[in-house]
Amino acid sequence: MKSNEREIRLYYDPESNSGRMTLAYAKSLSVHVSTYAFDKAPSTSTEWKEILNGLGVSPKDILNKAHPDYQNNIKGKEYDDEGWINIILHNKHLIKAPIAIKGKRAILCQTPTDVYKLV
Repeated sequence: MKSNEREIRLYYDPESNSGRMTLAYAKSLSVHVSTYAFDKAPSTSTEWKEILNGLGVSPKDILNKAHPDYQNNIKGKEYDDEGWINIILHNKHLIKAPIAIKGKRAILCQTPTDVYKLV
């Protein structure tokens, strides 16, 4: 995924308070903010590999392990990175926090102000 150094791309849940607050903080950093709801987030494993590489984490690390779907269907199972990416591709609602990307840097915004770490 090619990215403009001045643009912030935000992958988030527009229904969540945290997602909306993260978007507001991102807009205070740049007039160029592209938003993507999780359900419309990248749909290929290659795109997710790039995002995860920017975050510097494994796919399992961005999942909300407290979510009932995770608890009932995934907990206790082991997968390789490709398997975890497939889980993300088919269960984007399990992503635990907004993801902000600027250039080659990516941040998992556990709190809305984490987006400031991009500058």
